[in-house]
Amino acid sequence: MSAPAELWIIRHGQTEWSATGRHTSRTDVALTETGLAAARALTPTLARHRFARALTSPMQRARATAAAAGLPDAAVDDDLREWDYGELEGLTTAEIRARGGEFAQWTIWRGPVPGGETIDEVAARARHVLERVARAGGDVVCFGHGHTSRVLVAVALELAPVEGSRFVLDPATVSVVGSEHDERALRVWNAPPS
Repeated sequence: MSAPAELWIIRHGQTEWSATGRHTSRTDVALTETGLAAARALTPTLARHRFARALTSPMQRARATAAAAGLPDAAVDDDLREWDYGELEGLTTAEIRARGGEFAQWTIWRGPVPGGETIDEVAARARHVLERVARAGGDVVCFGHGHTSRVLVAVALELAPVEGSRFVLDPATVSVVGSEHDERALRVWNAPPS
C-alpha cells in the first residue's frame, strides 16, 4: 500500500489588510512589497519538489503568491477562496468585539458571521478540494488563505473543522499534510522557506 499523496499548503504573502489584522475575504487586495518578496523566497523550496498539481484561490493575493513562488500556471480553484466574512469584511477582531453582546468574545471559529459563511460551509469546500487532491495522482500544492487553509488541514486530518483554530498560519509559509504509517499526519507546519 502506498502512502497518501502530500498536500502542501501555502498561505498567500502579506497584504496591507493581513498586516493590520483586517478580515479579508471578498476584497481583492494585492500583496505588499514584503508579501511579494516572501512569496519569491518560496521558490527554491517549491522547486525542489515535484507536484502533480498546483491549485490556487481565485484572489489576486493567492495567484500572485503562486506566480512569484514559481508556479504561475496554478489552476484556479474557487473552493480555496477565503472564508466569507460577510458584514465583518475589513474589520479587525477588536472592532468586531467592540460591538458587544454576542460579539464580545468573538472569533471567526465560534462567533456569528452575519451575511457570511458558516464553518460547515467552509468545511464542505475543503472536502471538495481534498477530493480533487485525491484524484491528482501525486502531491498537490494549494495557495490559499489563513482561515480556509486551517479548516482544510483540520478536515484533511479528520478533525472537526473548528480544530483549525489551533493551527497558527503565517503568510508565505509552508505546511505539509503527509502521512505516518498510512494515516494522514501533519509533517510540516508554518515553516518559513528554506
